[in-house]
Amino acid sequence: MSGSGGTGRRAVARSARAHALAVLRVRSTALALALLPAAAAVILWAGRATGRFGLGPGTGWDAARWTVTGLAVLVLACAVVAGLVIARGRPAVSPTVPVEEHAAPALHALVRDLAERLEVPAPSAIALTPDCDSWLEERTPRRPAADTAPGEAGPGRRGAGRPDAGAPGAEEDRPGGGRRGAAPVLVIGSPFLWWMRVAELRALLAPVVAGTGPSAHPDIAAARRFVRGLDAAVAGAERAAGRGRTTAWGTATPGLAGQGPDGALRGGVHRLVGPLARWMLRAAGPHAAEMERGVAAAAAERAKAVDYGLRVAAQEQVGLACAGWDRLLTRVALPAWRLGLWPTRLDAGVVSALTELSRRDRLAEGFTSRLGDRPACDLLEEPGRIDGAVSLLAARLFLGPRPPLPHAGGTAAVPERAGGPGARVGEGLPEWTPVEWSAYPEEVVDRIWRAEAARLFEALDATGAAEPVRAPAAEPPLPSGAPLPHGAPHAPQAPAHAPHALTPAGVRAGGVGGALAGGAGAGEGPASAGPTLARVLERFARPGGTEALAARISAQMARAEAASAPGVIGASPGVGPSAGAGEAHPAPPAPMGLPLQPPRSGKELLADHVTAAVCCAAVDTAGAVPGLDWLDGPALFVDGERTGELAGLVLALVEDGETEGLRDWLARVGVRPEKPVRLV
Repeated sequence: MSGSGGTGRRAVARSARAHALAVLRVRSTALALALLPAAAAVILWAGRATGRFGLGPGTGWDAARWTVTGLAVLVLACAVVAGLVIARGRPAVSPTVPVEEHAAPALHALVRDLAERLEVPAPSAIALTPDCDSWLEERTPRRPAADTAPGEAGPGRRGAGRPDAGAPGAEEDRPGGGRRGAAPVLVIGSPFLWWMRVAELRALLAPVVAGTGPSAHPDIAAARRFVRGLDAAVAGAERAAGRGRTTAWGTATPGLAGQGPDGALRGGVHRLVGPLARWMLRAAGPHAAEMERGVAAAAAERAKAVDYGLRVAAQEQVGLACAGWDRLLTRVALPAWRLGLWPTRLDAGVVSALTELSRRDRLAEGFTSRLGDRPACDLLEEPGRIDGAVSLLAARLFLGPRPPLPHAGGTAAVPERAGGPGARVGEGLPEWTPVEWSAYPEEVVDRIWRAEAARLFEALDATGAAEPVRAPAAEPPLPSGAPLPHGAPHAPQAPAHAPHALTPAGVRAGGVGGALAGGAGAGEGPASAGPTLARVLERFARPGGTEALAARISAQMARAEAASAPGVIGASPGVGPSAGAGEAHPAPPAPMGLPLQPPRSGKELLADHVTAAVCCAAVDTAGAVPGLDWLDGPALFVDGERTGELAGLVLALVEDGETEGLRDWLARVGVRPEKPVRLV
């Protein structure tokens, strides 16, 4: 380390400590204000005892003395309660998968070696997160607050509860180590372990591990504890002000006031402490932010001594990993999660996705040459087991601890024991079902296509050819608690290995076909009745019939989305605010910082359903197979090649009524439009 570099780092560290002292001054100011009435009472009583300052015995002064004394006792009591709430507040902890030393001795050795070279305390533990980020997080054992709900910091926040830079350790930390739980925990994004090479991971973690150094300073550690306590107190006040809500499983999630007399008392205390904590947090917030910036800058300056040149190349891999990981989650994993299935090898899948991206994108061609080096996941003793645990955590972060609620008969099929008298939390409810990548096409892709095709033919039967194009008025939007239609998108069919799953009523054997055969529109002849592509093509060939279909399918999708809105288990990321929530309680952000899903128009939804029907027909009559594209999700493969032109042909059919292009493609592939489409 050069002399100038060491001087710059010390200057940055001094700036961070100065801001830490500013944070602590906010605490001191609040304490001084709380002591003012007591100080006034002491002066009044001292004046009575000494007779000085004209405060001797007298009716007026005695009344003032007792009034001020009572006020001082009240203020001190409130200050003690507020101090206990803030001091005992448990900060939010990010959901992670712990990696014990026996499960990854090489990884722990790498981190300890980094800490030794950087001359900072080593992290007390290592954990993985299903996110493309790495940070330090304090998890010092402390007595948990009695009002902290389990999993309160869980899904919906990217890095919930972690500081902007390296998290603090305790004041008793010593360089090179410390007692168990004293130093912060190193949280590593799991995609980095599978995509990055060992040397790249080491270079990437150096600035993060270096963040444990400033944490050993008593002022910085105390300032961080104070800010975290304020944040926990504000969160407790918000929970206390909120009301219990009913989830999609029929179980209640009570607020503090709904947990009996003790809960009501704690809720009242938190509501009283909340405004004070907010005031102090607003006063200390700017200084805390500047302190964290200074800590991060000092850590980055210290880390220049280790693998600085390689870190530049590793940062390029971070951007690539983020792009592939987000795409894998939203386009590949999310369709499976909505069926209650979780792919068990997400991190291995991101390697396949990024390799495919490197093959398609000429700008990323050079990245594949590094795949011959040792991957960082080799530092784990059992990569498959760790990958499975992280993959299940990712599913729970997106859609909750339980899979999306199946629906049958148009209403929520809540098990009778769920939430009943004497039932324990989660009793009788379905669990997440694992699915391997090899089974993904059959268990996920084919089931999605069959359900969407069933919904399309049901809409065809319900609207009919002669129905006027006034479907939006015929399908008014339903409130959040309205029953769902048959064939809801989140209603999975029952896989062979998951007997607890429910089969959607909209795709029952004979149900859809019988309804269609008996209820065809007046303008549709017997030859086109039933779930056939010929019927679909005939409908789109006539002008003015697509608006009703699009409106009905949109209404059905809206009902399904309303049943899984944020605030209930099974929520889709970014679909809107909770039912009954005001502007003060907006919808939570999408998990892990992924972009919100933009709303799709009725024509886009209709095109998706027509594509699903075409794919089902191709699988049934032309020997095509459902498959998985690592970057785009579900895909149709004909003779081993992915069909890329189908989406454009279906879009032309839906928007312009152009049937010739799709008919030619069906004939070329060998699909027989007059054959019924299997919906189950």
